[in-house]
Amino acid sequence: MPPIVNAQDLSKRYGVLPLFQNVSFTISEGDRVGLIGPNGSGKSTLLKILAGEVDPDSGDVARRKRSRLSYVIQDSEFPPEATVRSVVLKAMEEASVPESERGTRFAETLGRAGFEELDVKALKLSGGWQKRLALVEALVQGPDILLLDEPTNHLDLAGIQWLEELLEGARFACVAVSHDRYFLENVATEMAELNRAYPDGILRVHGNYSTFLIKKEEFLHAQSKRQEALENRVHTEIEWLRRGPKARTTKSKARIDRAHEMIGELANLNARTKTSSAGIDFSATGRQTKRLVELEDVSYEIPGRTLFRDLSFTITAGMRVGLVGPNGSGKTTLLRLLLGENQPATGKIQRASVLRMVYFDQTRQLDESGTLRRALAPDSDSVIYQDRVIHVAAWAARFLFTSEQLNQPVSRLSGGERARVLIAQLMLQPADLLLLDEPTNDLDIPTLEILEESLLEYQGALVLVTHDRYLLDRVSTVVLGLDGQGSAEGFADYSQWDAWQQESKQEDNKSAEKNGSPAPSPEVARAAKKLSYLDARDYASIEHRVAEAELVLQAKREALEDPAIVSDAPKLLQAHAELDAAQEAVDGLYARWAELEGKLK
Repeated sequence: MPPIVNAQDLSKRYGVLPLFQNVSFTISEGDRVGLIGPNGSGKSTLLKILAGEVDPDSGDVARRKRSRLSYVIQDSEFPPEATVRSVVLKAMEEASVPESERGTRFAETLGRAGFEELDVKALKLSGGWQKRLALVEALVQGPDILLLDEPTNHLDLAGIQWLEELLEGARFACVAVSHDRYFLENVATEMAELNRAYPDGILRVHGNYSTFLIKKEEFLHAQSKRQEALENRVHTEIEWLRRGPKARTTKSKARIDRAHEMIGELANLNARTKTSSAGIDFSATGRQTKRLVELEDVSYEIPGRTLFRDLSFTITAGMRVGLVGPNGSGKTTLLRLLLGENQPATGKIQRASVLRMVYFDQTRQLDESGTLRRALAPDSDSVIYQDRVIHVAAWAARFLFTSEQLNQPVSRLSGGERARVLIAQLMLQPADLLLLDEPTNDLDIPTLEILEESLLEYQGALVLVTHDRYLLDRVSTVVLGLDGQGSAEGFADYSQWDAWQQESKQEDNKSAEKNGSPAPSPEVARAAKKLSYLDARDYASIEHRVAEAELVLQAKREALEDPAIVSDAPKLLQAHAELDAAQEAVDGLYARWAELEGKLK
C-alpha cells in the first residue's frame, strides 16, 4: 500500500540561510516516527509543511485521498470563552464525525484522558491539562495521521505516561517532534533526524531512540572514514595539479575533472560536518558548609488543599535532588519555600548563613524590547565569568549566537535560543545551591546532553524540577517525590519512585475494583469522616458516576436524532426507552448527591 503522505525534495528557507534542502519524508500505516534535530534545523516547519499549513519553497507533498490529518502545535491555543466540552464538540463537527458516533467518541476520549469537569473554560486549565485537551481535540477527529510538536511540554510525568500508552496502542500513524529521550525510546518505531550533517539532510532509522543512536554512530563513523580518505586523495590530486599537468590528453583532462569533483565533495562534507555546541558550565562557590538547608515538619496549604505536610528533608553540599510529582503537587512552591519567597504554614526552614542560591524560573520572561547584546551583558560589552572578563561576542558564541545576532531584538529569538539566554544569565551567578524549575524546555538533544554534563560536574548542591526522565535518572543522587495528596517521600532514584507510583496505582485499582468505586481524593476523604461507611463509599464516587451518566445521556439523545432511527418505529421506541432510562439514572444520581451533601453540612 502506498504511503499516506509522500513528501519529496522539500526545501525551505527563512532569510539567507536554508532550514533544509531537498528533504524527502514519507508516512505510512502504523508508523510512529520520532523527529529530532538541532534547534533551528526546521523540525516544526517540516511538520507545518506536512500538515499543509506552510508551503515549501520547492518540492511536493502528496496525501492519500480521504485521509485525515490532525496537528497539535507546541503551545495550545483556545478561544477565550471555549470550554472543554465546546472545544471537543467543535472539533468533531469540523471533522464531520457522524452524529451517531459523536456521543460515544466524546465520552470515551475525554474519559480516557482523565477529564471530569467538562464545562470549565479551557484557558482556566493548567498548562498540562491544556495540552491534554489539545490532544483530545485532535484525537476525536479520528485521524489517520497525528502530527505532534513537542507533545510532552507542560505535561507532568503522569501525563507523559498517559500519552505514551495512548500512542503505543493507537491505530493511526504518528510523527512526534520531541527532545524527551525516554518518550522516544518508549514510543517511536522509527527515528528521523533533520540535520545538515547528512547528505540527504535527514537520517531515518527503523527502531527506537537507542537503536537510532547505534545506527547514527555507524553512519557518522563511515562518513568520517570517507572524509579522511577523501582528504588524502584530494591532497594527492592537489600536489599533482600544482605540477601543472597538460590538459591536452583525454586522460589528463579526465583526471583534472575528477580532482575538482573530489575537492567539491570534500568542501561539501567539511561544511556539513562542522559542528558547534553550547558551552554550559555552572559555577559553585567552593563553600565548605555541609548542611545547606534543613526542612523540619514543613507544611504548606493553598485554599482548600494541603500540598504537603510534615516534610522533613536536608539538602547537603554536593547533593543533587530530583523533585518529582504530578502537576499541582507543589514542586514550584517547594522551590520558592527553599528560596524564602514563600513561608510554610507550619514547621521551619533553616538555611546556612550567607547561603548563595540561584533560581531558574520556568516562567521567567526576557525583556522583549531589548537586544540580545543587553540580555547577555546588561551593563557593558563584557561579562565577568569565573573571575575572567569575557567580551559579549565571545560570551554569545559560547551559546551558539553569532556577532551579527547581538543587535537583533529578543522578541525574534526562538524558544531554544531564549532558553540558552536564560542559562547564560544563570551561569554568571556563582551558587551554593542551584534551584532549577524546568530548565530543559525548548532545548535540543545536543544542548540537553551538554547541560547534563555540566550539572554532573557542578560542585554545589542542586534541586531540579524537570519532566525529562532521562535527565532525572542521570543527574539526581536522590529523588523527592510529591504525590499531590499532601505526602512526600524520598527515593534513591527516579526509577524507584516510578516503581512506587506504579505499585500505588495498582493497589488503588485493586481497592477500586473491590469496593466498586475509585480511590477517594483527600478532600473527599476528609469530608467523608462525617458519613457512615456506606455513605462515605458512595460519596467518594458520586461525582465521577454523575459525569459518566451525563455522557451516556448525551449519547442517547444524539442517537435519537439519527435519521435511520426516526424512520424505524421499533428502533425509535427502543431509543426513547433508553433515553428515559438514562435520564432517570442521572436524576437519581443528582438526588443522591444532594442527599449526601446535606449530611455533610
